[in-house]
Amino acid sequence: MPPLRWGLLGTARINRMIIPALRRSAHNEPVAVASRDAERAAAYARTWDLPKAYGAYEDLLADPDIDVVYVPLPNHLHVPWMLRAVEAGKHVLCEKPMALTPADVDAVARAADEAGVVVAEAFMYRHHPRTKHVRALIAAGALGELHLVRGAFTFVLDRPNDVRWRPEWGGGSLWDLGCYPVSFTRYVVGAEPEEVFAWQVLGPTGVDVSFTGQMRFPGGVLGVFDCGFRSRFRMEMAFVGSTGLLEAPRAFKPRPEEPMRRYGPDVDVPEPVPVEDP
Repeated sequence: MPPLRWGLLGTARINRMIIPALRRSAHNEPVAVASRDAERAAAYARTWDLPKAYGAYEDLLADPDIDVVYVPLPNHLHVPWMLRAVEAGKHVLCEKPMALTPADVDAVARAADEAGVVVAEAFMYRHHPRTKHVRALIAAGALGELHLVRGAFTFVLDRPNDVRWRPEWGGGSLWDLGCYPVSFTRYVVGAEPEEVFAWQVLGPTGVDVSFTGQMRFPGGVLGVFDCGFRSRFRMEMAFVGSTGLLEAPRAFKPRPEEPMRRYGPDVDVPEPVPVEDP
């Protein structure tokens, strides 16, 4: 089977991680980039050794040699460009959040079903062996009965022109960071919350710079998380059961040198998970 050929909509910083990852895979190949500026697209293609560059997103979508489109645009542009890519018959990998409203998520799902293409949200951590190991441990009862999931994702955002500061573009810490612990909690619990509650602190531009949320799931499992742009870097999850505790540092981008740790009545051990390509 030939590799899937990828086109990138935009020259976002995250591309610096996506392009090398695609090239390390035998099943994928980055072949094109598009920008609103043709010269910028051409320069970017030269820097990253991409065969094709387009000065308009529409031109990339019209390329019959592209199988998959990656959408790392600002949040408010995700839905319109996903829909246009789907209409062009392309599979889509979109950066999170896929959309800013449930209605838009449903619209994208319907369009993908009708077109017979795959649309996925780029929550890369869900495909990491360590994430799957956490879910398997909990399902096997290694922590007893799961009672509480805690998560945090924070860093200091000191770039004044960053798109995350713009409320009209879907900025804010919940969309950018809090979505990770919310997603991880739902993943390991295997259910949707029955009740949610939250507090936020708004910054001068009107986006949430700090956010703390609570979730109550069926069976009495609770979830608590915080996220924000004004405190030191944290990226962690903890899973509390009736007989054990599992702590996962760098939960959304694991590193071998920072393994998880599991505690119990007679257990206090690291919980390493080997990976082929960390």
